Amino acid sequence: MNRFQSVFGRKKPVIAMVHLGALPGTPLHDRESGLEGLVEGARADLSALQVAGFDAVMFGNENDRPYEFKVDTASTATMAYVIGRLRDEITVPFGVNVLWDPMSTVALAAATGARFVREIFTGTYASDMGVWKPDAGAAMRYRNRLGGDDVAMFYNVSAEFADSLDLRSLPDRARSAVFSSIPDAVLVSGQITGEAAALSDLESVKAVLPETPVLANTGVKHETIADVLKVADGCIVGSALKVDGNTWKPVDADRAADFMQRARAARGEA
Repeated sequence: MNRFQSVFGRKKPVIAMVHLGALPGTPLHDRESGLEGLVEGARADLSALQVAGFDAVMFGNENDRPYEFKVDTASTATMAYVIGRLRDEITVPFGVNVLWDPMSTVALAAATGARFVREIFTGTYASDMGVWKPDAGAAMRYRNRLGGDDVAMFYNVSAEFADSLDLRSLPDRARSAVFSSIPDAVLVSGQITGEAAALSDLESVKAVLPETPVLANTGVKHETIADVLKVADGCIVGSALKVDGNTWKPVDADRAADFMQRARAARGEA
């Protein structure tokens, strides 16, 4: 059994985001609410998502804007602290993503027992943060050195806030990344957080990767989940589950439950 199947044990998993509040040291951090505010915000979102029946959750630091390629050690440590505080309450597989730092993401997975990670691991991009040059070889070797051989690696091959400097088509880049850098799943994204990947991009990537899980990474909504799951092998969703569909607001329990009900129907479940 491959890592993807081992983590989820089902077809077309739906993974929900637990967006942590801005972390200490970042411009948007709320010093008044502090660490307890981060824990309680994450706890409320985690509870709503698990009650709604999502197959997995992923903890991320989406609000640590402006984004960095190498985050402060305090950011990774704080994420580990928050997840550690919630660890006994997590009842589904969970993943982590420290934007936009592959090595910190891998380290966080090792520290918390995460089953999967998401990041930009391959390619070269012109981005809002400058030239983006990740190193999949270093990240995967680091994972193994930390004893995380069973941690599934999700490679986002269409970076948000960026454009690829590689002139090959998206399907060619995705196919090449699978051959050269052995991801456990490939993710296809829109231009920024909360914006959908074109369905045609999902279709073209899946067409060249019939044996590799391909997931929609951003912008999946209530009205599109059925169409997305006809093509993709799963999806990651965040903004659509929030109050008013706003990325920076808390999870809306009713919206989350409705989304998962539609996802089950799309998968042919009762």
